[in-house]
Amino acid sequence: MDARVLILPGDGVGPEVVAEAVRVLDAVAARYGHRFTYRTEAVGGEALDAFGTPLPAQSLQAAREADAVLLGAVGGPRWDHAPVRPEAGLLMLRYELGLYANLRPAVLLEGLESASPLRPEVVRGTDFLIVRELTGGLYFGKPKERDSRRAVDTLTYTAEEVERVARVAFQAARGRRRLVHSVDKANVLESSRLWREVVDRTAREFPDVTLQHMLVDTCAMQLVRAPASFDVIVTENTFGDILSDEAAAVVGSIGLLPSASLGDRPPFLYEPVHGSAPDIAGRGVANPLGTILSAALMLRYSFRLEEEARAVEEAVREVVREGVRTPDLGGRARTEDVGVAVADRLRRRDS
Repeated sequence: MDARVLILPGDGVGPEVVAEAVRVLDAVAARYGHRFTYRTEAVGGEALDAFGTPLPAQSLQAAREADAVLLGAVGGPRWDHAPVRPEAGLLMLRYELGLYANLRPAVLLEGLESASPLRPEVVRGTDFLIVRELTGGLYFGKPKERDSRRAVDTLTYTAEEVERVARVAFQAARGRRRLVHSVDKANVLESSRLWREVVDRTAREFPDVTLQHMLVDTCAMQLVRAPASFDVIVTENTFGDILSDEAAAVVGSIGLLPSASLGDRPPFLYEPVHGSAPDIAGRGVANPLGTILSAALMLRYSFRLEEEARAVEEAVREVVREGVRTPDLGGRARTEDVGVAVADRLRRRDS
């Protein structure tokens, strides 16, 4: 197949980890006879510096013309006092592309039990998926107000917004262990009470899937007490953002977690969960596995190349098992070493 991929390297370690994901995509193309063509545009702080906006019109247009978008990371303290935050570019991109469901798998890879802060017997077997609503809630609520003494953010959801992301979660659960935890704060928030009602109603379409409701504070506790008990977690924007960072710590490093942002129609967006990590940018020690695994999700969801996606995921497992690890996982490998190792595993299967 031929596919057009927009590359948005972004800020900090973004360009470094994206380069290794592209290396792996090229190895997939060579092994399976595909052709991926790349176009690179600016986003985030890099775009602010060059164009005065975190999402230039040409970047958004390029995204709309692509078959899929691969993004590195945005933001950093350099732009803390900018009139517009770099992260606004990412929020705008998600909104403009209609990407309302963010899939964040959290899997403990074999050999990384010691990288988790939890005891091996607690973390072993962890394999769950967070489905985070992506275009509603506090991050997009209006009105937003602020002066020197007062600030207001508004948490708003419609039934339609809840229903469509809940449906994504139930469909995902059908391909896993058929268990969905819907996470909210229904004991306090009206938006969560609506969330719970709509999820209950949507669940009737999926009688083969078990639904359990859970308050977000309980979920945060259970993620460290019994992470392997979860299968699919569906939750609103802010809760999903926070819980997925906690999930990253549970499985060993935020550098491991990929994500796919999906909507009703392509292009879809793929990015690692981690931020721009400006403290290690340019040192060649950033973990590229979250970005490489995001590329695997691209193969699965945008291109319907399930065999290729599984091959990348297995190559990542092999590399980790063999001890090719960046410092965040207790190793000494450089960013490029990890990308080369994963690409080599893919090419080796071809011989």
